[in-house]
Amino acid sequence: MMINHNSKEAEKCPKIFRKMARLARKLQSDLCAKLIGFTSDIVNSENFLDKHRKNPKDFIRNRSLPFPILINFLSNMNKGSIQDELDHYFKALNNADVAERVVSNSALTKARKKVKHEAFIDLNEHINHYFYDIFPHQTWRGFNLLAVDGSTAALLSLLENAEHFGQWNPTNGDPRPVARISQMFDVLNRITIDAIISPKSNGERELAAQHFLKLMPNDLILLDRGYPAFWLFKLIVSMGADFCARISYDVWKVVKKFFNSGKKGKTIELKCSYKSGKECRKMGLDTKPMKLRLVRIELDTGEAEILITSLTEKEAYPNDIFDELYHLRWPVEEDYKVMKLRLEVENWSGKTVHSVYQDFHAKVFAKNLTAMLAHPTRPIIKEQYAHRKYLYQLNFTQALSKTKDTIVLLFNRTSDAVREIIAKLHDIFIKTVEPVRPDRKYPRNHKIRRKPFYPNYKPAR
Repeated sequence: MMINHNSKEAEKCPKIFRKMARLARKLQSDLCAKLIGFTSDIVNSENFLDKHRKNPKDFIRNRSLPFPILINFLSNMNKGSIQDELDHYFKALNNADVAERVVSNSALTKARKKVKHEAFIDLNEHINHYFYDIFPHQTWRGFNLLAVDGSTAALLSLLENAEHFGQWNPTNGDPRPVARISQMFDVLNRITIDAIISPKSNGERELAAQHFLKLMPNDLILLDRGYPAFWLFKLIVSMGADFCARISYDVWKVVKKFFNSGKKGKTIELKCSYKSGKECRKMGLDTKPMKLRLVRIELDTGEAEILITSLTEKEAYPNDIFDELYHLRWPVEEDYKVMKLRLEVENWSGKTVHSVYQDFHAKVFAKNLTAMLAHPTRPIIKEQYAHRKYLYQLNFTQALSKTKDTIVLLFNRTSDAVREIIAKLHDIFIKTVEPVRPDRKYPRNHKIRRKPFYPNYKPAR
């Protein structure tokens, strides 16, 4: 009887692969645990406390809501009544069997007044730098692919909000305070690079200019047709970045001429208008003409849309890549759905302008942290579900749901316990997926009106 030695080797292969997979999963948990440790060290540092408390005498006594716990609580994606959220927070923190009354709603109101909302902006910048320095992240042809988009956020109908943020005066119904929000979003890695909430009197271009001051070389900005302006393009290029923007054919004569020509692409020289010249000089930018490129995209409807870009090298960036490139902008639109419907960013936990700024930036921070914790599972999901008809991706709504209240534990447990918690989160993330169905299109229904959140009728979590 002959012995097949190759069969023994074949039996070893699956074991080796499983061992390698376990090792890879452990490394990913360790990577995320280091992110948590890095963030926790910042929050617990004296420097961070000194920078973000309003008064040097704040948080010097040992209270039930010390500075790190307060930051942690406000980052917990709170949606229910504050007292209910507080009770469940301390239940999780103290590993209790039932919800505990440790801190009252009024105590939280007093404590949060002592914390600058910039604390969450600062934290977001820190974890973003850490992510791009340490985590393996996706790029497009070597570019970090970013998109800028704006929206509005409905506020509580209070005089303080109306005076600070301004208000809309609809044809039907009462005036409502509204804030303008904007974000610069990494569409491939689903990370918010920069977020702004401001009075509605600030236009989307002005807020975009604030985002662009944080651009880096090898960033590529995708813009919708409301943004194109010579001075904005000049600002992007001055930061060493590039752009691709959709543009209306009748904005500039040179674009209209190209649209009527029927050509697929053309390199143009865009000159500075008088109005853009004023903006350029205000920002210290030169007004020299810019060499740019126009690209025609034929839509399924038979219509054509025009893109304008600083990627002028035709051999490196042929015309046929731009349809897919601009389509990659869509996740920034979807992220507003996440913010408004999943995180309920308009479900404000306080009645002051200060609490609006706190809530907004705290939820952006929590959303980013969740995206970073889930990031290592993306290649695993892709490989594990490769045999199915469609590509599969993480169900981010479920990821947010599972991370809520877990944030409490991540910043208040030992490093070994944190790694174990993250490993369990990853197991859930990998099992909680949804198919990516290509070429699905739905017309927008602008008549849909979301119901407002009422502070007196908050849900029971």
